Amino acid sequence: MQAFVIDAFTFCRLEEQRSGSILVADLPRLAEECTGTEGSLNWSLTGGKDQLGHPRLILSVTGSVNLNCQRCLAPFAYEIDSESVLILAKNEENADEIEALLEDDEVDVVVGSKAFNIMDLIEDEALLAIPQSPKHAVCPDVSLASAKPTAGIDAEVGKKESPFAVLKTINGRT
Repeated sequence: MQAFVIDAFTFCRLEEQRSGSILVADLPRLAEECTGTEGSLNWSLTGGKDQLGHPRLILSVTGSVNLNCQRCLAPFAYEIDSESVLILAKNEENADEIEALLEDDEVDVVVGSKAFNIMDLIEDEALLAIPQSPKHAVCPDVSLASAKPTAGIDAEVGKKESPFAVLKTINGRT
């Protein structure tokens, strides 16, 4: 993965903006979660300040990745459309102070640096955007060939005697 490193505080102070595209194959942690490495993600990063004057980054990530459906195990394209707001802190202690001050679950506070790797940030955002248990909205139809064995199993289960039938015979004997 190619690194894209910025001085996060200067980026915010100068209200810079950058955007680009990165291949899923160039994001190893994301590629590991996908069924294939084809596709790319588009991203944009905007620097600025929040209403309290804290340095702020707004990261937007969009694109499509291929995931396996956990119901039918078939691959499907999952659309990522995510935006996050990151407030930069100078250190961990400062981050805790800012979080307590903001009390906003929609905003994340992270420790900024002069060597802030944006590619890691983009990959993190994409990983957080995909579901833990991805599923089709509606799974594709199962073919007739694979449906027949299931129907046979269901029929056998339907003929199976109830475990409570034994209780009827016990009650009859006493």
